[in-house]
Amino acid sequence: MEHVPALDEDLKKTLGPATAKVLAEQLGLHTALDLLHHYPRRYAERGELTSLAELADQIDEHVTVVAQVADARILTFNGGRGKRLEVTITDGSGRLQLVFFGAGVHKPHKDLLPGTRAMFAGKVGMFNRKLQLSHPAYEPLGQDASDRDAATAFANQLIPIYPACAKLESWKIAKCVDAVLPSAQEAVDPLPPALREGCGLVPLTEALLKIHRPATKADVEDARQRLKWDEAFVLQVALARRRHADSQLPAVPRRPAPGGLLDAFDAKLPFTLTDGQQKVSKEIFDDLATEHPMHRLLQGEVGSGKTMVALRAMLTVVDSGGQAAMLAPTEVLAQQHHRSITEMMGELAEGGMLGGSDQGTKVVLLTGSMGMPARRQALLDLVTGEAGIVIGTHALIEDKVQFHDLGLVVVDEQHRFGVEQRDALRSKGKQPPHLLVMTATPIPRTVAMTVFGDLETSVLDQLPAGRSPIATHVVPSKDKPHFLARAWERVREEVEKGHQAYVVCPRIGDGDDDPKKKPAGDDGDKRPPLAVVEIAEQLTRGPLAGLSVEVLHGRMDPADKDDVMRRFAAGEVKVLVATTVIEVGVNVPNSTAMVIMDADRFGVSQLHQLRGRVGRGSAPGLCLLVSEMHEASPARARLAAVAATLDGFELSRIDLEQRREGDVLGQAQSGVRSSLRMLAVIEDEEVIAEAREEATRVVAEDPALESLPGLRTALDALLDTEREQYLEKG
Repeated sequence: MEHVPALDEDLKKTLGPATAKVLAEQLGLHTALDLLHHYPRRYAERGELTSLAELADQIDEHVTVVAQVADARILTFNGGRGKRLEVTITDGSGRLQLVFFGAGVHKPHKDLLPGTRAMFAGKVGMFNRKLQLSHPAYEPLGQDASDRDAATAFANQLIPIYPACAKLESWKIAKCVDAVLPSAQEAVDPLPPALREGCGLVPLTEALLKIHRPATKADVEDARQRLKWDEAFVLQVALARRRHADSQLPAVPRRPAPGGLLDAFDAKLPFTLTDGQQKVSKEIFDDLATEHPMHRLLQGEVGSGKTMVALRAMLTVVDSGGQAAMLAPTEVLAQQHHRSITEMMGELAEGGMLGGSDQGTKVVLLTGSMGMPARRQALLDLVTGEAGIVIGTHALIEDKVQFHDLGLVVVDEQHRFGVEQRDALRSKGKQPPHLLVMTATPIPRTVAMTVFGDLETSVLDQLPAGRSPIATHVVPSKDKPHFLARAWERVREEVEKGHQAYVVCPRIGDGDDDPKKKPAGDDGDKRPPLAVVEIAEQLTRGPLAGLSVEVLHGRMDPADKDDVMRRFAAGEVKVLVATTVIEVGVNVPNSTAMVIMDADRFGVSQLHQLRGRVGRGSAPGLCLLVSEMHEASPARARLAAVAATLDGFELSRIDLEQRREGDVLGQAQSGVRSSLRMLAVIEDEEVIAEAREEATRVVAEDPALESLPGLRTALDALLDTEREQYLEKG
């Protein structure tokens, strides 16, 4: 029988089937190696009191706290038939109530005497607007003779607090880790020895022992630094190998033709491009002219003119005899792009048609809801090469769609697409087409280096001349209802000036809503999120009576959606009550006001995206964030941050710090647990930048990593089949 290394052995062997089952199902831990990489969330010190003050942010989460019993009392109810034990614990920063019911009150009443220090674990709940743990598990940190061993163990040591679950408390996980810790000796070190020594990092085995059983805070620091490097380096090597492989692929160079379509387009522009647009265009043109496929990420603030830059790249490809395809995440956005691109191009978008320009090309739209005749014509224009530019949704990816010569794929709002979809479109080229990925969600540099580490990055951070500033204010509708009344007055005032407004709600409200949308920052108030249909009705009957108010959401018939958008763009509809379908790309320069209802239920970046829909013309924009959350809540702090700055990069940092990174590698592509356990992409900027440099150098010298078997093993562990495909398809 084949020998299984101790690190790869199933935990059933070491811990028994029942514990192994809980670890696998609840925490995704299957082998000893998985468990060794399940690091403590933090450490409690003997004599140090853990902060209860932070629990308000962790409602419905499982937590472990170290605290002291302040008092305990048994209360009776139901005429003395029912018993409830209430224990108050304190840590100097705050107090927390524990409750035990029924027959379960006697043991804790005996164990948890005032003055007792213990670890408590349970799910944070809310009762009568107070935080509490109901029936928590606990482990006293003993003082008397019978507890001497436990006391000695805890006395000189930091107590690791592990990410836990209802069925397995932190201290039980610590015992499981003890059982597999000896196998840490077998861990294969992925870092090249010269790199490890150069950076002054401890060996991997030592790091694993120190992270789980540190003697001092310095041990924890040494271990963290080393394990961060592992994560950053292995990830950057995966991305560097991907870049290296891409650089070996062939592609058709695409250069603009002198006196061609691009020159004709530039000549008829009524404005000059910003310096940023010119600089980024040059980077893209240089990439398009090479014999390897461009892989570039173009990120730019809302309204910075990304579409203009992408269009000039597409015209360059058409000039060179190829075709360009733009993939948009929604029909509303695809139609919007088609409209704005044909408007920008004018007669140049009518190649081969009466009144069209000789230099022009056809610009076609392809979406799932198009009628059969229009669809057939679009497919024909693509396969014959009659259409140089196509803009579409997922419909572009279908097998039926064939191109004459696909030279460039532009993906708008990259985060809305799975890798498979991008890949399917790219595979329609005779040779790999060039790829330009666009996003209006600003991404901090380190995140771009990790999430999009296989792409070169261009940033547009300059707004075109004539853009107006947007004022943003928080409207606390519960504390100050008159503020909300004033918000609707402001909307009326904007409409009276000849402008238009958006009202955004988190839910549709047509009886078929997604129940998963849980209130963010919930403080016990469980009302459902406000809905488009209901709010539109209230506004029409109440504060906006007499104005033309229409609704727009994702479940409307596509023809109705397009009709509403057209009438709103034409100025016939004054107030559009919508879901986040308007979040990206919708461009109505006459819209100056936006009211976001239940704003606390949206993420920071999403609010910034939504706000970017106003102030797109010469009149200033106004964005009002309506929330019922109380002033001290984290949700209100988020809204205040959005109101305080228009800098998307600053907001994306705040957003990321609050949400953490999620799985950077399989971001929205796979259900795999986060590959980053130690690395925080915002704080560890230097480590990531250094790791990227080292990884690029290592891969350039040895692309197959033949001289680094330890690194190859670590890569295989990181790139399970699903993630391997993710990187392959990129």
